[in-house]
Amino acid sequence: MELENLKKAIKILKDSEDFAQLVPEVRTNLVMARKNARNIEDVAGFPGRITTAHNKVIVCMDPEFGASSHMARMVLNILKYDSQKRSAINLRYDPLIIKICKKLGLLVSSYDRNQEPEDISIIEGGTIPWGVKESIKKLGQVPDVIYHKGAWGKEPIICLLAPDAVEAARTADCIARLYKTINI
Repeated sequence: MELENLKKAIKILKDSEDFAQLVPEVRTNLVMARKNARNIEDVAGFPGRITTAHNKVIVCMDPEFGASSHMARMVLNILKYDSQKRSAINLRYDPLIIKICKKLGLLVSSYDRNQEPEDISIIEGGTIPWGVKESIKKLGQVPDVIYHKGAWGKEPIICLLAPDAVEAARTADCIARLYKTINI
């Protein structure tokens, strides 16, 4: 079910005339977790990430389980607080994208990587659990969007959360269309 959902979602992004502009330098991944996911192998994503060329979305392989550790960790940590948000996609950071998300009624929160405790920053993969917890604490509930403005050597990122990959892709495409219109 998750793999089929991801295949439908990537078609939405490939067919989008505007989504490529939201892909960050670190590239994008779109993931979806199984119900009751416990580890990275329970989360499917796209091997090699999602990239762009000539303003079009490109993927090199079909989705598979265990293909994305970074975005998988994001979803796994969100699932600890909200079992309905099983999917995530990362977008490039722009304050205008944050404004669009808020205008769409999405719950938005953030964390500051510069405030991350040193004992957490030295642990590989420690930032995401800390960032998720900080974002939820700041908002008082699980957000639909979590972002950070980067830190030394770390690109700023927006992470859009959704119940499934198709909804994440549709929302990301909507954001991209609005972004293009406003950004002209």
